[in-house]
Amino acid sequence: MVAPSGLRSRLGWPAVLLVLVVAYGTAGYTLIEGWSFLDALYMTVMTLTTVGFMEVHPLDAAGRVFTITVIVMGVCLLLVTLSLVAGWIAEGGLGLGARRRRMERRVRRLADHYIVCAYGRVGRSVAREFDAQGVDYVVVEERDDVEEQMLADGVTYLMGDPSQETVLRAAGVERAAGLVCAVDSDATNVYIALTARSLNPDLFIVARASEPGSADRLTKAGADRVISPYVTSGRHMAFLALRPSVVDYIEVGGGTQSLRLEEVRVDPGSDLVGRTVGEVCGPALPLAVRHAEGEVSAHPDPAMRLQAGDLMVLLGEDAVLRPVEGGRRRTPGDAPKG
Repeated sequence: MVAPSGLRSRLGWPAVLLVLVVAYGTAGYTLIEGWSFLDALYMTVMTLTTVGFMEVHPLDAAGRVFTITVIVMGVCLLLVTLSLVAGWIAEGGLGLGARRRRMERRVRRLADHYIVCAYGRVGRSVAREFDAQGVDYVVVEERDDVEEQMLADGVTYLMGDPSQETVLRAAGVERAAGLVCAVDSDATNVYIALTARSLNPDLFIVARASEPGSADRLTKAGADRVISPYVTSGRHMAFLALRPSVVDYIEVGGGTQSLRLEEVRVDPGSDLVGRTVGEVCGPALPLAVRHAEGEVSAHPDPAMRLQAGDLMVLLGEDAVLRPVEGGRRRTPGDAPKG
């Protein structure tokens, strides 16, 4: 576990100095007193650790002066090391390390969750929406300066490079339902998509594309959907300007209405196979059914019978969009039946 300012990196140069002091003492006793290498090394280590054993051999005046220099170096090195460790603890390194370990244990308990790669502006928006929907997710972020923000927001997170296979495995990619590539770099998102797809072929991947030509590369890398925030926001703003009432009516999560869109997947072997659209929808409005072979039926007849592999899109209020057991992933926040 690496601390915020890097305890390992802090203690790196004191460790180098320790090796140099040991080499200095060993060489000095060998040259000044004419001792063997083992005797000189033993005397150096004994002097630095101040254990108080007797001298290996009697020291002359030059040897005693040299021993004083070794003791001074050892004490100074010890004080510097203690100050570095104390500074790390004062900066919250010890407590932060414990929090990270708790986060890792929490992530290991997740299943059918979502992974959000990076906690920038896009990643924070995704996390807020997941929170609003009650969806389990974990944020993977490598920037230490963002960690305090994630702690303040109460998100579950892992510190590390999301393009690394070991980090994605730690985030539970093999048992996750989906992954959102929200890193600022399109090249990094491509690599994340490639790695995640190789680890979980069934993972649903949504990727962010900043450059116009990156969408095709992300799709080839394994992304199921590619979103360009700039293009999407531009289209949304234009649609708002042209048809504001329509957008207000079907706005998902941001409008004044309680309406939202939901999808129902008819999995093979579920109790939805053979049931009619009207039976499944109830008071919700069926907008379309995409059949397993790819054909789309808009405004489907309520008497239409659903088959395995169908996907139905509904529009309705929160109160009427209830989970259908066995037919789809339950809407977050809904209670399972039975």
